[in-house]
Amino acid sequence: MDTTKNPWTIHSREIRYDNNWISVWHHEGLNPVGSAGIYGVVHFKNLAIGVVALDDDMNIYLVGQYRFPLQRYSWEIPEGGGLLGQDPLDSAKRELLEETGLVASHWEVITKMDLSNSVSDEEGVVFLARGLEQREAEPEDTEQLVVKKVPFETAYQMVKDFEITDSLSVAAIQKVKLMGYEGLLNK
Repeated sequence: MDTTKNPWTIHSREIRYDNNWISVWHHEGLNPVGSAGIYGVVHFKNLAIGVVALDDDMNIYLVGQYRFPLQRYSWEIPEGGGLLGQDPLDSAKRELLEETGLVASHWEVITKMDLSNSVSDEEGVVFLARGLEQREAEPEDTEQLVVKKVPFETAYQMVKDFEITDSLSVAAIQKVKLMGYEGLLNK
């Protein structure tokens, strides 16, 4: 089996919805077994960016906000969108400053992920930010944020207890735990 070849035969493709952030594409064609089929794809016009901001005392900064699609409050790492084709690090620096008022002197990519690959093409990049300095937060008009600093182990427990369920945040916090976060600051 050729794992690089698309098993779908596409006969038509059209945009059914479009705004500044996403497009929804409707595809018609033949599915992998040759039967008529449809496929909807949500195309994201930005890269998902996440930042684990870890200070010298092993505290992590979390951002709380009401998430409209979920209709509930969410605790997560600082995150937002980065323009496709731009350096994701520039977007990560902007998001960290906007949401927390923090700037960092050390940056490292810790994971890249496809966020919901059965229905969307959204990709995410998560950075570890260290060497933190507090400045003034600059949240967007669409955001009503609460920022809290907690020990890293508290955030990790929040993931284990399903208090943090945002996919970028769960993956990032677990990745830092696996990396042995205590040793990260000694690099």
